[in-house]
Amino acid sequence: MVNLNNKLRKEKREILSKPVEHIDITSFDSTSIIDAYRKMSFTARDTAKATDIYCKMLENPECTIFLTLTGSTSAAGCMKIYSDLIENSMIDVVVATGASIVDMDFFEALGFRHYQGISNVNDKKLRNLYIDRIYNTFIDEEELQDCDRTIKKIADNLEPRPYSSREFIKEMGNYLIENSKKKDSLVETAYKNNVPVFCPAFSDSSAGFGLVVNQKEKKKNFSKYLTIDSVADFRELTDIKIKSKTTGLFMIGGGVPKNFAQDTVICAEILGRDVPMHKYAVQITVADARDGACSSSTLREAQSWGKVDVSFEQMVYAEATSILPLIVSYAYHKKNWKIKRKKRELNKMFK
Repeated sequence: MVNLNNKLRKEKREILSKPVEHIDITSFDSTSIIDAYRKMSFTARDTAKATDIYCKMLENPECTIFLTLTGSTSAAGCMKIYSDLIENSMIDVVVATGASIVDMDFFEALGFRHYQGISNVNDKKLRNLYIDRIYNTFIDEEELQDCDRTIKKIADNLEPRPYSSREFIKEMGNYLIENSKKKDSLVETAYKNNVPVFCPAFSDSSAGFGLVVNQKEKKKNFSKYLTIDSVADFRELTDIKIKSKTTGLFMIGGGVPKNFAQDTVICAEILGRDVPMHKYAVQITVADARDGACSSSTLREAQSWGKVDVSFEQMVYAEATSILPLIVSYAYHKKNWKIKRKKRELNKMFK
């Protein structure tokens, strides 16, 4: 446990005094901005094209839309965007990093916050105050450890067996029904709408710390313990791809979630099922493919692997918090999701 004296506690409160406010894409209409971007060049026109492709996904009633998340956009103010996408059936499946789901979304659902900070700061001082930093966003490490303990509490009350990350995150959503302090989290909204959420590297987050403590205690008592089965994740996500007539990828960042969602096409082929490549694909990233940071793959490169059909694809090289709200606000206010799409409730596949 952390032991800070009164002086340090006061200093910590002063630093953590300005919470990050999450943008509400339903409160403004970006249609005129995207329409203007369409007549421009460079990243502006790329953004407009990406928006049009995303709208094509929403206009196709047979299209299952995968949202993939990496990076820290949730902590930086985009958290409500993702829950709104789920609530309004503008996406059907989420594939994300553990940090996005646990350290950011579930963390705030427990009543904690992320705070506005600065990047030019003494990080040694922050460490002494138990404040963690994501560029210019601050997090209270003591509160994160409370999040770890909550994950352990959930694990302690589950049958000791292998779980896919989707199964465990569903249990997290169930926990939040009675215990959340903030009611519009991605995890709880996904639970209520039967939207599956996958974290293929689930232990790389606060979930990992909580599950390690759970496992250590169980082993000490010679008891069976819960594990996360990443192979089950891959199988379940591939089952969704096999069931879907058409699929689209809306990708924030790259990394494991991007490849995990793309690889379902290959996995289906290995299983002897002939499924089409992902028909639509949009990726927002600042990573450069030349150094492998773009998951070593542009969307066009992915076609050579049989993953993505490039008829409707667009890479947008931009920091996601700057353009994601514009894309989603445009699509929301076009209301094609309201006319053409129905809730798929894909979690019901796995009962």
